[in-house]
Amino acid sequence: MTESQRNADLSIHECSDRDADEWNTAAATLGGSFYHLWQWRQINREALGHLTINLAARRNGAIIGLLPLVHVEHKVFGRILCSMPFVNFGGPCAVDEATGAALVRAAMATADERHDDYLELRCSHDMKLALPVTTHKISMTIALTADAEALWDRFTHSHRKNVRRAYKNDLSVVMEEAWRSHGTPLYSRDYFENVLGTLGDRARVFICLHRDYPVAAALTGYFNGAVEGLWAGGRPEARPLNANYVLYWEMIRDACARGDRTFHLGRSTAQSGSEDFKSRWNAAATQLYWYYFRPGGGEMPQLNVTNPKYQLAIRAWRHMPLWCTRRIGPPLARGIP
Repeated sequence: MTESQRNADLSIHECSDRDADEWNTAAATLGGSFYHLWQWRQINREALGHLTINLAARRNGAIIGLLPLVHVEHKVFGRILCSMPFVNFGGPCAVDEATGAALVRAAMATADERHDDYLELRCSHDMKLALPVTTHKISMTIALTADAEALWDRFTHSHRKNVRRAYKNDLSVVMEEAWRSHGTPLYSRDYFENVLGTLGDRARVFICLHRDYPVAAALTGYFNGAVEGLWAGGRPEARPLNANYVLYWEMIRDACARGDRTFHLGRSTAQSGSEDFKSRWNAAATQLYWYYFRPGGGEMPQLNVTNPKYQLAIRAWRHMPLWCTRRIGPPLARGIP
């Protein structure tokens, strides 16, 4: 079959809820990520109220490519069509580059038809698209072993010492305050309950206790032998006590016991403190590629914390009372992809 014949046999359409099982099966077969699961459609719709558009590429009736899209709209940040917002990545997942490119063209046409300000595709690999791209984000990934102790032995002596020392410390955590300290609004409790309720056994909450009191917490997801670090937080005083050393090691040990192959510790900005901490667990950096398309033309958007335009707002957020951030944070967070 020639390339033109293959393209002629390819069709792209929007999926509905009746396609959910077939979608998830295809995501697993095509090497999709946790963020390609159909359940995110329900989470983004019900918990955040966003329009979702799940595009599938078919050939001879079989799904050979996926692209989940979410429409995020905010008076300040504009109209954004994104795959996937709020999480680490989730761009096109396809059997080959041609199918992936066809899905991207369909997404561009959708953004154009909807008069969106821009399309953002958060890809875990280089798709070689003729679109503006940023490479300031990386994914830190640990290659797991069935024997957690074998993994432990590969850590540096100083890192193992820090972990042991952390177990002896008093630790305390409140997730809302952790996100406020980063200058980033937190999602509502309903959002996290929706994530856990919708994903079922594909998601877990890890809680570190000190004398029966919760001191650290993290949320992880599971799919296709990979663990995804979603969210984690700690109180300001937990930082000098190395609370994350205890939390991360227990999550890693659990992943090894489950038989998972990789642990994605979440995305980080290259050459940041976050990258440095994650590298201590022998996590390797993988480049992420964020592609952009502006239907009306213009410069690439700069909706990120390094943009000087938002620095004043970030500094103000860090100094707001906790009760205030809890009240206005969730409505604001739902508009920041």
